[in-house]
Amino acid sequence: MLEQEDIQKKVEEILEESPERNFTESIDLAINLKNIDLSDPNNRIDEEIVLPNGIGKGVKVCVVASGDMAVKAEDTADEVMSEEELEELEEDKSEARKMAKEYDFFLAESPLMPKIGRVLGPILGPRGKMPNPVQPGEEIEPKIKKLKNTIQLRSGERKTFHSEVGSLRLGEEEISENIRTILRRLDRRLPMGRQNIHSIYVKTTMGPSKELV
Repeated sequence: MLEQEDIQKKVEEILEESPERNFTESIDLAINLKNIDLSDPNNRIDEEIVLPNGIGKGVKVCVVASGDMAVKAEDTADEVMSEEELEELEEDKSEARKMAKEYDFFLAESPLMPKIGRVLGPILGPRGKMPNPVQPGEEIEPKIKKLKNTIQLRSGERKTFHSEVGSLRLGEEEISENIRTILRRLDRRLPMGRQNIHSIYVKTTMGPSKELV
């Protein structure tokens, strides 16, 4: 596993070589696997990873809830959807697809999960965005805040896939800590650990890339 200072050196290099843009660029990893059969769903990478420093820009969370839970979610969630609004989406698939694209994560009051499965399951399921259930009486605000620091690491059937690890709003050390967190999880998740990694590159959205592994 790469040491923190090795990762930070590569991050410093890409930031120095990346010209200034009129928007905040993301920092991404390109991960290339080897010696692994991803046609077997058990081998695919599908992980939610809480980054120590977030990604430095808005991760959008939608909550489907009613009553007290909906009220408590209003200050921290980007959208709170009622049961009635959920039912309306059953007749408006284009709006449902728009929501699936707009929000990164979904939380839902657990009694509503069967209805969500029927209405949104065919749309959210293939995108890996089915809501995490929240039990009645459970505090929802900490869950929302945690998701806002979370990324999804998903390979599907592809041996090459990408993951956002930060943005230029973060410092070099913060970006490096995020990358190391992802690499540690990936190493534990792969059947042969480091032996399943062909290469990993880090880059800004429109800038140069540097090989980490």
